[in-house]
Amino acid sequence: MKTQQFRYDNSIVRAFLYATIAFGIVGFILGLTAALMLFYPELPEFLFGTDDTTIQSLRSGNIQGLINTQGALGFGRIRMLHTSAVIFAFVCNSFFCGAYYSLQRLLKTRIYSDTLSWIHFWTWQIMIISVVITFLLGINTSKEYAEHEWPIDILITISWVVFGINMFGTIAKRRVRHLYVAIWFYIGTWIAVAMLHIFNNLEVPLSFTGWKSYSIYAGAKDALVQWWYGHNAVAFVLTTPVLGLMYYFLPKAADRPVFSYKLSIIHFWSLIFVYLWAGPHHLQYTALPAWAQAVGTGFSIMLIAPSWGGMLNGLLTLRGAWDKVRENPILKFFVVAVTCYGMATFEGPLLATKSLNKIGHYTDWVIGHVHLGALGWNGFMAFGVIYYLVPILWRTKLYSVKLANWHFWLGTLGIIFYAIPMYISGFTQGLMWKQFNPDGTLVWKNWLDTVTAIIPYFKMRFFGGILYLCGAILMVVNVIKTIKAGVFQKEVSAEAPALAHIGNVRKEGEAIHLWLERTPKLLSILAFITVAIGGMVEIIPTLALKQSVPTISAVKPYSPLELEGRDLYIREGCNSCHSQMIRPFRDEVVRFEGKNGQYSKAGEFVYDRPFLWGSKRTGPDLQREGGRNPDSWHFKHMYNPRITSAGSIMPRFPWLITNVLDRSQMVNKMKLMKNSFAVPYTKAEIDSADQWANNQAQGIVKKIYSEANDIKDQMEKEKGEKGVSFIPLEQREIIAMIAYLQRLGTDIKTTQTQTASID
Repeated sequence: MKTQQFRYDNSIVRAFLYATIAFGIVGFILGLTAALMLFYPELPEFLFGTDDTTIQSLRSGNIQGLINTQGALGFGRIRMLHTSAVIFAFVCNSFFCGAYYSLQRLLKTRIYSDTLSWIHFWTWQIMIISVVITFLLGINTSKEYAEHEWPIDILITISWVVFGINMFGTIAKRRVRHLYVAIWFYIGTWIAVAMLHIFNNLEVPLSFTGWKSYSIYAGAKDALVQWWYGHNAVAFVLTTPVLGLMYYFLPKAADRPVFSYKLSIIHFWSLIFVYLWAGPHHLQYTALPAWAQAVGTGFSIMLIAPSWGGMLNGLLTLRGAWDKVRENPILKFFVVAVTCYGMATFEGPLLATKSLNKIGHYTDWVIGHVHLGALGWNGFMAFGVIYYLVPILWRTKLYSVKLANWHFWLGTLGIIFYAIPMYISGFTQGLMWKQFNPDGTLVWKNWLDTVTAIIPYFKMRFFGGILYLCGAILMVVNVIKTIKAGVFQKEVSAEAPALAHIGNVRKEGEAIHLWLERTPKLLSILAFITVAIGGMVEIIPTLALKQSVPTISAVKPYSPLELEGRDLYIREGCNSCHSQMIRPFRDEVVRFEGKNGQYSKAGEFVYDRPFLWGSKRTGPDLQREGGRNPDSWHFKHMYNPRITSAGSIMPRFPWLITNVLDRSQMVNKMKLMKNSFAVPYTKAEIDSADQWANNQAQGIVKKIYSEANDIKDQMEKEKGEKGVSFIPLEQREIIAMIAYLQRLGTDIKTTQTQTASID
């Protein structure tokens, strides 16, 4: 048969490779910054200025510099920027880099459209830059791994669709009949991410000229959809595409065939089926319906089998080639990456069991678990792919194998120094929270005692991060030196015979999966059905059945001032450190009861768009915060947490005290809640929203002045200095924040302590 001449496009691969390296370094630095702030919360004060004479600062004696930042370096914003940079900028770019390279070689054809390739590249990078800008400005939705506001969600969708068209177009013009296993994972990834992203990010914009939006789901329903997305973002952004890369690059680097074709089939179909059911394991003991929690646990345990099938398939591919691992740093990275994948996918199902979840959830144990996967699996796979591609693309040898080995060992030590301290920290937190005295009182009543006990582990984690970053910097040096020594090959000539048409009907005696591998449309349809089943079974009943979230008559909508305060809480990323979910444990009810003494009920959250249950408790839970502390305490706590809570690692929020609250959209927010979500605001309440907010603000300020003369005196002094330009305290952001915090949990009034399970 006559062969056809064509050229592989390396330029798009190079672009994504550069983006992977650049954003990888940025993501690691952001992670280090967040880690530093957990034991040195004064970092923003050191950089921008402070009025605290006990703190060294580059601008000592002047807090205006910190106020001028408007919280851009606040922990909540840095944390969400770090996670988004690592997931969407580092891991996704590394996937696109490997996919564009491997697709062409596996399918023996040039990528479908060079134009679409570059549209995909630039829309994705523009999205990343937009995320950086908006997150630093406090524009976010607070939904973990999906904090991007609606215009960026649309941009992500467009870019993902462009990538899909390009991928499926390339498959359509292939010169290889059967799709290789890596491409199955690429297809499954594209389908699942499209479904997850669209359904989780359904939101109603406040206006089409602004950024603010509200989720169409509320409370427990929003939590279920979000963690259906959140868990499967880990599955289909951080796992399945990287498995596709593993199935291509590990055998190529080892020069060995994949260990088992049959195991590949079992691995792929069982993994994409089971993963979609496991999301509720992030919500054990919460106000989510018990049946959904049980289903999540069951399928999480099942995940061990397909996950370990993939791990073994990867490691056993190296049979007979382990001598190469000693000499080849690329294989070293791949071996540790696959091993970390196996460890993380064994630990995850264990954490999903109720016995361990009640200790591990909300602690640093989960942080250690996540980073074992992120640093070990995702990071090391990306590094291995980079080291594999750079010499090939620039037609030269790697500049220094020794530097690559140093990178490997620094990275490995970094993972160890990161994960182990976080495990110890998590165990310490979980057990300290639950410890009782013989008389039935908590041993550690002061939350800060449980925080200061783990500060040494935060410092060790930071050291591990430095080691990991140093290794990545060595990689940058190695890559630059290699590129300078070589010549980039923009296009690679290749030839292959055209693919003869034989029809899509299954031939007699043809194995079912071989038939599927040569019928991409049918394979894609079956993959969609497989990934959709779990979500449909869990989410549709929860959303459709009204009784799945019983209403509580005492729970009323937020006042307009409280609604504004909640948006400020989201803007500052407060849910990064505080949960709003008291689980049915004796220790949590006793610790957080305040005046109410109740664990959280699903009906309490029916007006929460989005939900704010959190996934990490650095600070205490706030679900029963209302009325626990005076208004003046909240004022001082926001200005400087160290004033009210010595040793606190919470950042300062002085701009909340100086900023004027923007009420321009307050009435529109109430109208949107009423018209789009049937929140029972009356016409009279909406018409009198400004007066309602004024009255509530005046009441809060009156309490603050009666409780703290020093605040009153400071405001009088400021008024005398500024004259007509003075902004009354009632009109400032801090009052709206206090209104929201003092509302939390106050709808349920009871002194009876109840628990749903024996601790």
